[in-house]
Amino acid sequence: MAGVIDTSEFRKGIKIEIDGEPFEVLDFQHVKPGKGSAFTRTTIKSLTTGRQLQPTFKSGEKVGRPDIEEKDMQYLYAQGDEFHFMEQKTFEQTFITAAILGDSKFFLKENINCSVLFFNGKALGITLPNSVELKVTKCDPGVRGDTVSGAQKPATLETGYQVNVPLFVNEGDVLKIDTRDGKYLTRVSVAS
Repeated sequence: MAGVIDTSEFRKGIKIEIDGEPFEVLDFQHVKPGKGSAFTRTTIKSLTTGRQLQPTFKSGEKVGRPDIEEKDMQYLYAQGDEFHFMEQKTFEQTFITAAILGDSKFFLKENINCSVLFFNGKALGITLPNSVELKVTKCDPGVRGDTVSGAQKPATLETGYQVNVPLFVNEGDVLKIDTRDGKYLTRVSVAS
């Protein structure tokens, strides 16, 4: 544990440690009832298991500051269920399993830079750029005359991810995808 954090310092996204396990604060609310002492109601997510808890803390209570380190790393390749990353300064390599990555694995393209979160030397997850550019590998052609405003069709991207896209998108097009919600943003280039 690398210090302590007071409940008055709670913010969305701050990392805390409870019983030796790192958590991220997803939501918090300082409550001052008319009777009794103030407290902080929180929603936290475990960085190791992904489970969510909703504990309350007394005002002024202190929790641990986890020994967390973020390293800028480059995604290299996938081998089976393992995704390999390399630190760009030291060329040190590490891998993260698909289970830990979750849906983030669908936005990984070779040589993409991302931030890898470590707790006690073990990789817990990654933070991707806000958007990535991926090529469409499978997509039904748009039907001529089918111009209903906002109509969409499914498309499969080079990473295996499926996304709904406008009817004018074709196989071979390169699309910009939002990594936070997995939605189509725009077409970057047209297939030649």
